[in-house]
Amino acid sequence: MAEELKQFEDRLWEAADKLRSESGLKSTQYSTPLLGLIFLRFASNKYDKFKDEIEAEFSASQNTRNPKTREEIALSKCGYYLPEKSHFDYLLSLSEQEDIPLAIKQAMEGIEQHKPELVGSLPKDEYFNLEPKEDGETIRDDSLTASLLKIINSIPRDLEGDVFGKVYEYFLGKFASSEGKGGGEYYTPTSVVRLMVEMIEPYKGRILDPACGSGGMFVQSADFVQRSNDRPDRISVYGIEKENETVKLARMNMFLHGLNGNIVQANSYYSDPHNSFGTFDFVMANPPFNVDDVSYDKVKDDPRFNTFGIPKNKTKSKSKDGETVPNANYLWINQFATALNDTGRAALVMASIATDAGKSEAEIRARLVEDGIVNAMLSLPSNMFFSVTLPATLWFFDKARREDKRVLFINARNFYKQIDRAHREFTDEHIANLACIRHIYQGDEVHWHLLMSHYDSRIHDLTAKYESCVEEKNAATIEAESFLSENPGKNLKTDIKRRIDAADAALADAEKVLTHFTSMRQWLIDNFPDGKYRDVIGLCKAASIDEIREQDYSLNPGRYVGVSFDVEDLNDFRESMTALKSELSALNDKSNELMESIVGHLNQLGV
Repeated sequence: MAEELKQFEDRLWEAADKLRSESGLKSTQYSTPLLGLIFLRFASNKYDKFKDEIEAEFSASQNTRNPKTREEIALSKCGYYLPEKSHFDYLLSLSEQEDIPLAIKQAMEGIEQHKPELVGSLPKDEYFNLEPKEDGETIRDDSLTASLLKIINSIPRDLEGDVFGKVYEYFLGKFASSEGKGGGEYYTPTSVVRLMVEMIEPYKGRILDPACGSGGMFVQSADFVQRSNDRPDRISVYGIEKENETVKLARMNMFLHGLNGNIVQANSYYSDPHNSFGTFDFVMANPPFNVDDVSYDKVKDDPRFNTFGIPKNKTKSKSKDGETVPNANYLWINQFATALNDTGRAALVMASIATDAGKSEAEIRARLVEDGIVNAMLSLPSNMFFSVTLPATLWFFDKARREDKRVLFINARNFYKQIDRAHREFTDEHIANLACIRHIYQGDEVHWHLLMSHYDSRIHDLTAKYESCVEEKNAATIEAESFLSENPGKNLKTDIKRRIDAADAALADAEKVLTHFTSMRQWLIDNFPDGKYRDVIGLCKAASIDEIREQDYSLNPGRYVGVSFDVEDLNDFRESMTALKSELSALNDKSNELMESIVGHLNQLGV
């Protein structure tokens, strides 16, 4: 899926860039309307999945005492109502002779009519500005807008999750890059967000993201609730975002995922629009790292920041704007700690340098540790972020466990799947295993056994698939040998060659997936026999308050877990795979014999 999305994004950007060159517009001039059409495409995709159910229930209710409207039914099933003329396919069906920009504006207004909280967030008049100009005069040519609709229509209909957010952030980065600015700084990779969510488990309650970007943290929280067989409406989301255009996109994203959200444009350093102090069940964010221009005078009296102390220069700054905070990392860390209610939990991404920062930041860190709010620290692999190369660490707070005062340190630097040469991600199994460490550390051995049961079930199914692939390879090989025997001197038919190649590819994929699941299962057994937590050198360490004091309150996992490990060395899965493959050896031997026979025939033919 990741590779499909990447290819799709690249094609979409190439087409959009061509549109830029034809219209003569800068990317900043058409980015908003382009993303607006992406929103309509995803809104239509989702609505279509429920359309038949909506129509069926609407028809059935018309002969009852209390007939329902389509809007009522749609809201209960899909989370929103999409008028017919707001549907993407309706716009796509318009001829170039019709006023397409006006139709798009009316489509957006139709959505706003049924979702007033989106008023002001959807692009409308921007579509009239896409037309090219000559000598300052606009040339009326709706074919350009029609071309744009066709480009957006190439979005696959079966993409799920926060794809809207991913596509948006991709375009945001490309737009910024094309204008000579740093791009892509807002988006946190989905697999990292999923790990954060699995670690703090936001089942229900109020969730705050004070640097929410397009709302990816909220989307993954809702997905977690759904995977737990619960209703997403049990969570309510509150976001703060500095950039106005990003706020609009976040509101669109909440709309697409049926989330009850309140996204506000504000600067979290100087404004607290959600009255966050001590009120939230969960806080999640990937705030900007190492900001150095925050006014000290504007934050010094704010309890969000001064409860544990504010970073301060030894000498007063000589900036023309007055004294500044030397580094805002600990402002964010403070805000997360103080926004939680008595049982609240938090997860944040932070530059790894913050785990060992000295001077006033070290004093703040000591207070946090002594308070007991710091529950776990996890070091991420490198190259997990598309635009940020700085090493990052996940911080986890848990106010309900403050009496424990231990901190669980996890080194996850060697857990990743390589996407391409420069980027990595967690697989679902990496996420499940890392989150399992936290569960068993807190005494939840049942979680370990449930995860083992899941692996057993999946491995059983994957083994059957592997066997089926071997059988298909054998059948293809037999067909090839039969053809060569019956047609001496002839080349193997193209369709038979294709069948053999397809069988080989399917077998290789099946073995790769089976090996991965088997290795992840064995990893749990090797490191945590019987589902009981233990410190594992190079992987995890539950450090006492005294041990942390001895390290001058450092929260760097590397200081506690010991020598870094190589996951390949720790998890030698050859024995388990050998046992598994022995059951299939007869099929493999036969396949090899047949393949040798084919090669012999081909050699005789001089092929």
